[in-house]
Amino acid sequence: MNGETHSQLASFIWSICNLLRGPYKRNEYRKVILPLTVLRRFECLLAPTRHAAFEAFQSLKTKPERVQQARLQQITGHRFYNLSRMQLTLPGEKNHSLLDDPNNLAPNLNSYINGFSLNVRAIMEKFKFSEQIAHMGEKNILFEVVKAFAKIDLSPQRVDQIQMGYVFEELIRIGAEQSNEEAGEHFTPREVIKLMVNLLLAPEQDLAKSHVVKTIYDPACGTGGMLSVAEEYIRHLNSEAKPKLFGQDWNDEAWAVCKSDMLIKGEDADNIILGDTFTRDGFDRDPDGNKWTFDYMLANPPFGVEWKQQQKYINHEADTLGYAGRFGAGTPRINDGALLFLQHMISKMRSVDKDGSRIGIVFNGSPLFTGDAGSGESEIRRWIIENDWLEAIVALPEQLFYNTGIATYVWVITNRKARARKGRVQLIDARNFWVPMEKSLGNKRRRIGDPQDKARDPDHIAEITRIYESFQDGETRSFSLDGKEKELIVSKVFDNDDFGYHKITVERPLRLNFKATAERIARLEEQTAFKNITSSNKKNETIRQQEIAAGRARQQEIRDLLAAFAERHGEALFKDRKRFLLALRDIDRAHGVKLSAPELKAVLAAMSERDETAEICRDKKGEPEPDTDLRDTETIPLKESIEAYFQREVLPHVPDAWIDHSKTKVGYEIPMNRHFYRYEPPRELAEIEAEIKVLEGEILDLLREVTA
Repeated sequence: MNGETHSQLASFIWSICNLLRGPYKRNEYRKVILPLTVLRRFECLLAPTRHAAFEAFQSLKTKPERVQQARLQQITGHRFYNLSRMQLTLPGEKNHSLLDDPNNLAPNLNSYINGFSLNVRAIMEKFKFSEQIAHMGEKNILFEVVKAFAKIDLSPQRVDQIQMGYVFEELIRIGAEQSNEEAGEHFTPREVIKLMVNLLLAPEQDLAKSHVVKTIYDPACGTGGMLSVAEEYIRHLNSEAKPKLFGQDWNDEAWAVCKSDMLIKGEDADNIILGDTFTRDGFDRDPDGNKWTFDYMLANPPFGVEWKQQQKYINHEADTLGYAGRFGAGTPRINDGALLFLQHMISKMRSVDKDGSRIGIVFNGSPLFTGDAGSGESEIRRWIIENDWLEAIVALPEQLFYNTGIATYVWVITNRKARARKGRVQLIDARNFWVPMEKSLGNKRRRIGDPQDKARDPDHIAEITRIYESFQDGETRSFSLDGKEKELIVSKVFDNDDFGYHKITVERPLRLNFKATAERIARLEEQTAFKNITSSNKKNETIRQQEIAAGRARQQEIRDLLAAFAERHGEALFKDRKRFLLALRDIDRAHGVKLSAPELKAVLAAMSERDETAEICRDKKGEPEPDTDLRDTETIPLKESIEAYFQREVLPHVPDAWIDHSKTKVGYEIPMNRHFYRYEPPRELAEIEAEIKVLEGEILDLLREVTA
């Protein structure tokens, strides 16, 4: 690049944004800069062959489009071509420059874009670049902007394929920073991606093989950062390796950026699919009709985004296909679809006999613990852990991302664990591996140290990767926290079962006393079943009024029944429901009321009160009835006996309790914070008192200045 770095060239391109000030806001500059950079690069790549392609097309006009495309791509040596006579170059260079006709620049530029092959036209359409052309034309800045880009030499002789990829990535990064309020939706900080790729590829032994082919997939690829870094890592290890990149995203602009990046790098851009991953899986079946699978998968799905729009489709797939589909393990709550992405990725793992797959995904804290036993989230965690796919989770520093400062975690999933890791999960606390940003970008105030980006940085990525590779339980590192050096545990290793638990339902018997007092009889009026006696849904008004009148008469019969019961038994307190029912039956028979089941239930509810000294209420089989108000639950680790726990922790306090085994559920959660909790003892009172005295002195000094 003639001594220039890709960062310098990218900065120069972004300097053209000075021409956009006024008509465009800072966060809108990328709408012009990115598509024009793509067009200029493609133009420079096609320059040596554009005349030959144009001439060849004259004899191909009558041929099928497939034949035209194959021949023209063969001539250009690229996966795209342009058949327009006009060019995005300066006037007077012995060509048909777009700048030769300033008055018709906007329509000519649109015509020039339409001269490209279909894949490039699709990119420009999703960039909505025709809208920007019209907008710049209206604001009289189009000529100067196009002229500025026409001056940039992006020919492969000056900027090779790898360097151009870096330039475009740098443009994407700068654009994301300038629109940081929305960048996190489509842009993951580069150091986070590097760490994920390191964790994913560090154990791989075959990446150094000559001409090894590896497939890499991102179902929420955004602008393609994860795919690019994974490719770069593999090529760094082995220049002869052949990584193949696949991605999908449903945001038009992000997809256009990613597809442009793939074309610029000479990748197969047709492998970047536009569409909703859940409702239109772009990689359901490969060209041979087989299920798509990939060697490596990475993703940073959006945090806390609801999936209501896709709910009908996802639930249908889950119900009809079960585990043969993507969502057989369950579905999370509607306001966070992150775990759906992970299930989707797991469905695309290669079988173990075909060397399996490895997955890296960024989550917030919710997928770790949200959802009780039996919930969708818990069942998904259970499915993953019981299949022994969860290899490691890394807790990242807070304030790493542009659009959120919350805690984030990298999950590493694989179906081919190393022998030492089988049946086990490693948790890594990397929350203290960070350096401050020189300048905050939205919510991003910290970054993981990477000497490749900042020469003086500590190599946090390598250090975290070493901790992962060492796989040691209780490994520690020293950190400077609050001005003190502290030795903290950064790695813990657990058995899979350590994250599981039984949730049991503990019942206690219902104990009631009964008494026919005026106060209790009055409660009958509030019972729903008693109120419903006077309700009618008949449309005929005459019949409806007759039913209401009959209902009121029935209510009065029941009131009279209870009054008779009170007259016979007075203030007698029944502590046995069975005895109370027998006494009530005698009065009922004598008066011929014949209480129905709902009416009897209403009477019992009104006349009863809970009483710990009363006899246990029993059902027809003589079994104790549970008191729903006293119902409780307990969570018991999977490794512990339910009965032993119940005998030790419950019965000594409530001897009449029992377990309803029909309600027992298995749950899984991963309480990272609990496992790495650090107890901080309170400060000494003398220290606090000394601070208070100092503050009092400062306040008095300030008051003297005010009153002097």
